[in-house]
Amino acid sequence: MAFSSILIGSPLLALVLGSAFAIISRIPKNFIDKSIGTTFLQMAIIIIGLTVTASNAFELTAKYFPYISIFVLLVLSVGVFLSNLLKVDKKIGILIASGTAICGATAMAAIAPLIKAKPRDLLVSLAIIFIFNAIAIGIFPLIGSSIGMSYEQFGAWIAMAIHDTGSVMGAAMAFGGDTTEIAATLKLGRTLWLIPLILILGIFYKDRSNSKIKFPFFIFIFVLAIIVGPGLNLNQQNLVFLDFISDTFVVAALFCIGTQINSESIKEIDSKTFTLALGLWIVALLASYLLINLFL
Repeated sequence: MAFSSILIGSPLLALVLGSAFAIISRIPKNFIDKSIGTTFLQMAIIIIGLTVTASNAFELTAKYFPYISIFVLLVLSVGVFLSNLLKVDKKIGILIASGTAICGATAMAAIAPLIKAKPRDLLVSLAIIFIFNAIAIGIFPLIGSSIGMSYEQFGAWIAMAIHDTGSVMGAAMAFGGDTTEIAATLKLGRTLWLIPLILILGIFYKDRSNSKIKFPFFIFIFVLAIIVGPGLNLNQQNLVFLDFISDTFVVAALFCIGTQINSESIKEIDSKTFTLALGLWIVALLASYLLINLFL
């Protein structure tokens, strides 16, 4: 299945096949360790860094980071409000809000020990995000094409509106052009908000033993790749090859990510939690679209 999805080069197919493989074969939990998918994804992003012009990357980040910050703060605030309104468990509300606002499963896995979330809470939150990620890879490129979004607009939109980096990359691949470079750069800028989130939660939950920040150091490697890339004087053939390798790593990563879901976790989803996650995602979709199209 993994080879088929890589051969076809479809991000959505890779995610679906990975999930189908895990459910049908009933493989043991973590049979394919989640770190494998993360490593593939990070390698893809670093390779993309080699193909990005440094001045363009920094200019793009400076242009969009204020709007990304507004988006993150807005979604977090609305998430807390909706979780109180729907009377969803506070810790699940924080997990869903953090995942929607910043970086999906990465944010939720990082803060779960800090807020002492139950394993079931994290399992349910991850299952919902997985469903939304699969939907996003399929429908976002169609929406972007149908309304005539440019590569930059679409890349910025999905960098904010889609939860996980893997799905952002998958949707960018499907849309084409230089969307992948734009989306990768801005999504990593959004991920940086995980640091102040952990600091703030550390103050509220006052558990120094769990407040250590795990900084995503591969971001430094990505920036280094952007700086080094122009000095390599890559020709068009080299760039095409690097794009192919990067796309292959993204597809492989999504297959591995897909194997992390199972039918048991989906069955654990309750209506209030799903309503919260869906309502907040709709807010995120609209807020990110409006920020990009009205203020930029």
